[in-house]
Amino acid sequence: MTAALRPVVLCADDYACSASVSEAVRRLALGGRLTATSAMVLAPRWPEDAAPLRELRGRLDVGLHLDFTSDFAVAAGHGLPLGAAMRRALLGGFDRAAARAVIERQLDAFEAAWQAPPDHVDGHQHVQQFAGIREPLVELLARRYGAQAPWLRVSRAPAGLRDLKSRVIGWMGANALESIAAGARLPWAKWLSGIYDFSGGEAGYARHMATWLARAPAGTVLMCHPALPQTAGSEGGDAIAAARAWEYAHLASPAFAAQCASAGVQLQRGSDLYTAAV
Repeated sequence: MTAALRPVVLCADDYACSASVSEAVRRLALGGRLTATSAMVLAPRWPEDAAPLRELRGRLDVGLHLDFTSDFAVAAGHGLPLGAAMRRALLGGFDRAAARAVIERQLDAFEAAWQAPPDHVDGHQHVQQFAGIREPLVELLARRYGAQAPWLRVSRAPAGLRDLKSRVIGWMGANALESIAAGARLPWAKWLSGIYDFSGGEAGYARHMATWLARAPAGTVLMCHPALPQTAGSEGGDAIAAARAWEYAHLASPAFAAQCASAGVQLQRGSDLYTAAV
C-alpha cells in the first residue's frame, strides 16, 4: 500500500519587493514549485507586478505580506526597524486604532491591484502576531470577509525544527494569534518552517530543505525567499540577496523535486487545507 503524501504549503514571501523577486516567484509558480506567495503592497511595484500573477489565479494562493518594518513601511510613515517594533509589541503593544488603519490601507491596496480579497495574510518579519497588530488584524478579517476570510499564518515552528531564532519568533505571539483566530472562527496554519539565518550557500540550503521536508507535519507552511540572481548594482540594499539567489536555484532544480518525493511531501494550496478546519 502506498503511504499518503503529507501536504505542505510552500510560500514565497516578499512578492513585488523587487523585479528579481517577482520574476523568480512567477517562474517557480509556473513550474509547480510554489503553492503560495505573499505580496508587499507598499512596494511601488505591486500594482504592476500583480497583473502577471493573474494567469496563476486558482493555482497559487496570493496573500498580503502585512508590513510594519520594511523601508516601504518607513516611507509610508508607520514603519519601524524590527528591534523597535519588537520592543513596542512587548512593552504594551502597538496602538490598536493606528494599527487598524494601517492594516486596512494595506488590505485596500491589495484588493485594488489584485481585484479580489487575499487568499491568506501573514507578516513581514512576522508582525502579524505582534501585540496590538494581531487583534485588529483578526477583527478586520472577520468583519471584511466573514465566512470567506483568508487563512492566517501562525509563525510557530514544529517541535522538531525549533532553534533560538524560531523560538523568539514564536514567543512574539504565535499562541495568542492562534487563540484569537480560533475565537473569531478564522482559518489558520498552525506550523511554520523554513526559518534559518540566511547563511550556508546553496548546498546548506539544500540540507536545510531536506530536514524541513522530512520533519514538517501535514499542513505546515514552508516559507522561502527566492529571487533571480542580481547583476552588480541592479537592486542594492537587499541584505539577503545572496540567499535569495541560492534559494531560487535550489527550488528550481530537479534536486528539490526529488527531495519532495523522498520525503513523501505534496505541495498544496493553503486555501484547500485550512478552510475545512474552521
